[in-house]
Amino acid sequence: MRENLKQHDLVSGQAQTLSFATGHEGPWQTYLAQVDRVVPYLGPLARWAETLRRPKRALIVDVPIEMDDGSVRHFEGFRVQHNLSRGPGKGGVRYHPDVTLEEVMALSAWMTVKNAAVGLPYGGAKGGIRVDPAQLSRKELERMTRRYTSEIGIIIGPQQDIPAPDVNTNPQIMAWMMDTYSMNIGGTATGVVTGKPVQLGGSLGRVKATGRGVFVTGREAARRIGLKLEGARVAVQGFGNVGGVAAELFAAAGAKVVAVQDHTGGIYKADGLDVARLSAHVQARHGVAGYADAEVLQGEEFWGVDCEILIPAALEGQLTQARARGLKARMVLEGANGPTLPGADDVLNERGILVVPDVICNAGGVTVSYFEWVQDFSSFFWSEDEINARLDKILGGAFVAIWETADRLKVPLRTAAFVVACERVLEARAERGLYP
Repeated sequence: MRENLKQHDLVSGQAQTLSFATGHEGPWQTYLAQVDRVVPYLGPLARWAETLRRPKRALIVDVPIEMDDGSVRHFEGFRVQHNLSRGPGKGGVRYHPDVTLEEVMALSAWMTVKNAAVGLPYGGAKGGIRVDPAQLSRKELERMTRRYTSEIGIIIGPQQDIPAPDVNTNPQIMAWMMDTYSMNIGGTATGVVTGKPVQLGGSLGRVKATGRGVFVTGREAARRIGLKLEGARVAVQGFGNVGGVAAELFAAAGAKVVAVQDHTGGIYKADGLDVARLSAHVQARHGVAGYADAEVLQGEEFWGVDCEILIPAALEGQLTQARARGLKARMVLEGANGPTLPGADDVLNERGILVVPDVICNAGGVTVSYFEWVQDFSSFFWSEDEINARLDKILGGAFVAIWETADRLKVPLRTAAFVVACERVLEARAERGLYP
């Protein structure tokens, strides 16, 4: 089991041999395979490619807390900084019972690529705690968050590494992290995290930013393949801040959200689900299960739904070769990080199904996090309209650069995104040189 592997085995590059206990490729393997595919296009910069295959720093921390009943429990936490050549680390923190060092390594590496692909002045980082937060009280959750923040405080900071929300974390978690770090340094440091409440230096537009980015890049991709959004059928896996917001924006543009799947089940309605009504149901019931005005999808049926646009916006490794072979879509918009396995990428490419990769498709969140970081430093805050306009401009420009690279090299968008990003990262590495 990968949980039993030693930290130095992972960091030394031997993680290339890791896989999930289920036999599926692990996320770090997926990332390494993506790097291997881009190296032939890097020219002289390929000399530095090994930099991309090794995290700069990986920290494993023990997070002991006193529970409400007086007992003491220990949780395992992680913070990985994959690459800092272009700026401080940037990436979220997730609370999930399946979090492992391997997963956090892969997520931090994808953040390196994502930040560079969009042109943000950040490196890549990621963090997490192996825990089911639903089993903790609010006070226990606060104590765990504050202890974790103190433990990783030696490597985070506004100019070092800036955490943000991810799976099962939210503005409240970020507020506790910011407060803990600030208390430990003896002064308020709003820029140590992003995704905070607005009254604590958070940015307007941040909650919906990732889902909005999925819509913006999807709209640009649809325009280039001649797909009209009005009447287009959309299937969404995951219905939180990413999938739910993307569904809302596509529906507002005239598309029909025909299928939704989350951890509670799947639903389908041929003439389109009422997204607003479904959102209210999910808020009340914490999942799509039990939604009355739709058919129930069983097992793998979600992956065979007739649609033009598929949005996997849950966890990584969801789109396998088998699912890719049965997919009935013209375009895949990766709202999640690493949802498509390399073998599935090949199948989709052979079938002519366009994949807009995660490193550009879901970059709306980190882009608005960048806006928040900038606003915190200047203590000058922008309106939501200004933020959305800047977001559209940055993501639109990044998408065009990646599309043009794909067209020039005759490669899929994912490879093109990695070419653009890895060139930027390795140019910075080469220019900075090695010390000592």
